[in-house]
Amino acid sequence: MLKRETHQLSRLSVAGLLISLGIIYGDIGTSPLYVFKAIVGDKVISDDLVLGSLSCIFWTLTLQTTVKYVLVTLSADNKGEGGVFSLYSLIRRKAKWLVIPAMIGGATLLADGIITPPISVSSAIEGLLILNPDMPTVPIVILIITVLFFFQQFGTNLVGRAFGPLMIIWFSMLAIMGTGQLVTNFAVLKAINPYYAVKVLAGNPEALAILGAIFLCTTGAEALYSDMGHCGRKNIRVSWIFVKTCLLLNYFGQGAWLLDHSGGILPGNPFYKIMPEWFLIYGIGIATIATVIASQAMITGAFTLISEAVRLNLWPKVKINYPSDEKGQLYVPSTNWILYVGCVLVVLIFQKSSNMEHAYGLTIIMSMLITTMLMTVYLRSIKYPLYLVIPFCLVYLSIELLFFSANILKFVDGGWFTVVAGSILFSVMWCWYKARKIRNRYVRYTEIENYYQILAELSEDTSVSKYASNLVFLTSANFPSEIENKIIYSIIHKQPKRADIYWLVHVDVLDVPYSREYKVQTFIPNHLIRIDFRLGFREEQRVNLLFRKVVEEMVKNNEVNIVSRYESLRKHKVTGDFRFVILEKTFSSIWTLPLFERLVLYYFLLLKKLSLSEERGFGLDASFVDVEKVPLIIPTTEEIDLVRVE
Repeated sequence: MLKRETHQLSRLSVAGLLISLGIIYGDIGTSPLYVFKAIVGDKVISDDLVLGSLSCIFWTLTLQTTVKYVLVTLSADNKGEGGVFSLYSLIRRKAKWLVIPAMIGGATLLADGIITPPISVSSAIEGLLILNPDMPTVPIVILIITVLFFFQQFGTNLVGRAFGPLMIIWFSMLAIMGTGQLVTNFAVLKAINPYYAVKVLAGNPEALAILGAIFLCTTGAEALYSDMGHCGRKNIRVSWIFVKTCLLLNYFGQGAWLLDHSGGILPGNPFYKIMPEWFLIYGIGIATIATVIASQAMITGAFTLISEAVRLNLWPKVKINYPSDEKGQLYVPSTNWILYVGCVLVVLIFQKSSNMEHAYGLTIIMSMLITTMLMTVYLRSIKYPLYLVIPFCLVYLSIELLFFSANILKFVDGGWFTVVAGSILFSVMWCWYKARKIRNRYVRYTEIENYYQILAELSEDTSVSKYASNLVFLTSANFPSEIENKIIYSIIHKQPKRADIYWLVHVDVLDVPYSREYKVQTFIPNHLIRIDFRLGFREEQRVNLLFRKVVEEMVKNNEVNIVSRYESLRKHKVTGDFRFVILEKTFSSIWTLPLFERLVLYYFLLLKKLSLSEERGFGLDASFVDVEKVPLIIPTTEEIDLVRVE
């Protein structure tokens, strides 16, 4: 079934093209709203500035978006899925250090989700100032953002069906408005010559500031890769031809209008200035709808990113809801409201889209640099020749480092906000990952076969009160031949736990997005059984349901007998009870650790209090779960002098 779904997505179809227009291009598709406004600002309009900026936009969309993302990066699909964590999953076994760039990439993309809705919606709503210069736009923007985030909990499948046709209207409007101006001044087409790009940047003291604004035209390129799983590579590549054409027509149309006003100061947003007056109110309405769609795509992408991070153990376990049965439809309440608070803060702090432009771009260029790094490793892993990989790496590192240098200038004026947000998000990922590594150092394993006899005898020992008919332990032991010492301690030493059958359940997260496999090993027939689940990193880890499904299959195949062994129930063939035990590892003496590791663990404990419990994270029914705290003994070299007295 999973293979069939992937195949369906990879096919070129009208439905796939519509979906890609609706959910892929929101961010990059709304960039004409603010790019030229950011480039020109309060500068005197000149032919060199307009033609040079247009040339930079044309070649940025061509080299950065078309070549790097649409042609090259989309080829790195993980069973049809894309995005920084999908790419990381493809290559994480090549080098352990790749987890750090992957976390940086994920954190910067999430930080972008905080700035995209405010700048997009503000840019659209500020068009109303042309009709009424005194209109307060901030409350309107906050109201739209509030409604958008409020409705996330109900799912977007119904609204999503309308996104494609609405974005066709948006892109068609871009093309028509741009063409209307372009036909009045075809001289603007000479900006295709890269000479003008070099001319405006070479020796210009404001070159980096101009580049920082030009970068805004490609900020949504990362979404093309992140959302590949929703509509497929072929549909993205074909639909991009239409989208890029519409974008360029609008940019060149704005350029033609600016050339007609050369020598003056920008009198307003050129995006709205190229519209006929009678169409202005309709254009603002269409732009507002397009920015809401762009925001929706960014929010949905953030939900997907967090769910992947949780599965890969790079983020605390959080509640994830599935509002509908449609693939990719999920809702993460904690992420939703964190993004909402961040968006409202952006609107309140920066007030206008022109101010938000200073905060936009810095984290996105960092995520693009990470993608270039990971793609270089991926291309080598699939045996691409060095004479192709090295130029790819050098060319795009050079381009993106240049854009990074331009965007770093925005740090003081607003870039600090997304950097701080991205840093906090990265610290959560890194701490969760690092703390698990520290804890795992002190987890001890033993050979399970050493306990076959005692477990079998304990199961039959009627002098010990029965703890449960079926006792299920979640184990982190990767090798079936091993078991944690703490599980043995819990069963035998802490409080002898007699059960008819002992079950060991292990969950292994695979490097592929969608997979549901399991393996059963019977160590002692009808006494000790281990089940290994192999789940894709986008699969929901509903261990309770998965476990029950496997047990049903085993009963059907006569591999196990789960009929209660209580005499009064056995004769009626009543199924025995099940009890899950989760061992929560705690440190017995955290103060003996180095200071840095102590700080990491204190941060981890704070995050753990805010996250879901283990039983809820694995989808277990709390009424059938016991949580035991087990200490991790930290060895210490401290000598303790004791004197025995008579």
